[in-house]
Amino acid sequence: MMSLKNYFVKIQLVCFLFPVMQCTAQPGTIQGIYGSPEPFWERNYKLSDLGVNAVFVHSGSIDQAMVNKVKTDGLKIYAEFATLNGKNYVEKNPDAWPIDENGQKAEQASWFMGVCPTNAGFRQYRMNQLKELLQSYDVDGVWMDYVHWHAQFEEPEPILPETCFCNSCLTSFEKSAGIRVPGNNIPEKAGWILKNKDPEWRNWRCSVIRSWAMEMKEILRDKKPGSLLGIYHCPWDDDEFNGARRRILGLDYDMLRDVVDVFSPMVYHGRMGREPEWVMKNTEWICNRLNIRRGSNPEVWPIVQAYNDPYPISPEEFERVLKGGLAAESAGVMMFTSYAVAEDQEKIRIMQKVYQSNDE
Repeated sequence: MMSLKNYFVKIQLVCFLFPVMQCTAQPGTIQGIYGSPEPFWERNYKLSDLGVNAVFVHSGSIDQAMVNKVKTDGLKIYAEFATLNGKNYVEKNPDAWPIDENGQKAEQASWFMGVCPTNAGFRQYRMNQLKELLQSYDVDGVWMDYVHWHAQFEEPEPILPETCFCNSCLTSFEKSAGIRVPGNNIPEKAGWILKNKDPEWRNWRCSVIRSWAMEMKEILRDKKPGSLLGIYHCPWDDDEFNGARRRILGLDYDMLRDVVDVFSPMVYHGRMGREPEWVMKNTEWICNRLNIRRGSNPEVWPIVQAYNDPYPISPEEFERVLKGGLAAESAGVMMFTSYAVAEDQEKIRIMQKVYQSNDE
């Protein structure tokens, strides 16, 4: 019989040689899909039979029939909420258009059009939408999406403009910093800020994002006590692209960790030109960076790519990133999108295998 000492030596060796094998979850793990469950239902699948226990879906796609069916199956349902996506709003409300350092309207970043986060009208518009959502449907939580200043990070070469230098932002920054920004026009004021008050400017921009999260958390506590506030966010570490996650996007993990219940890094390896192994490394990094411990607050539930863009994601690749999202202290994973999995029988098999193995 193998000695206890030799047994543990063997186990350590296996874990060293095959690290992905460690990426299995404990009981209670969130095993989710992102997108409408309809593609599975149309194929006569019961989600719980596939190991799925949570559905994440765009708030605009939710209806009562969907909520009822998900709940009847014993699953959680979480609403994705397009927080700072200004598309279709800024065109009708030009005062909310983000302004760059040259005093011009920022161009659409790839397919994404942001908004000025300090615009009072837009903020009220979004908060009213959130209240209506919570009053209409019994969701288990809300995931903030597009929670950053105008930019596009979901590309191998991200688009990272300097914004926003509108009057609303300049006035708010002056009040926060206790200064008067000199200059006769926006280019002069923006140039002075970036040269003389750059750290203060970056801190203030991060505080604006935090304030959005705090207000949304308060609404959740009021309208749906016990529900979760999650965030879909840029997965870059502190140094990538010259610290652009914080510097340009305004995402400061330390400012958000006491507000957000769940961090969901958008580790779309194919879209962002990364190898599948990056998903596991990134999951490990954020868990270590935030000192995440499974079962404590906040938690980490990554969202991984199954969608075939810009190239087909094979079932084998899908399995690697799905397991990678369960690395370290991750307490859940989901994939983008439900359609991409439901249309591929082999990806359905992979999802079922990974999720059901976690239930054993």
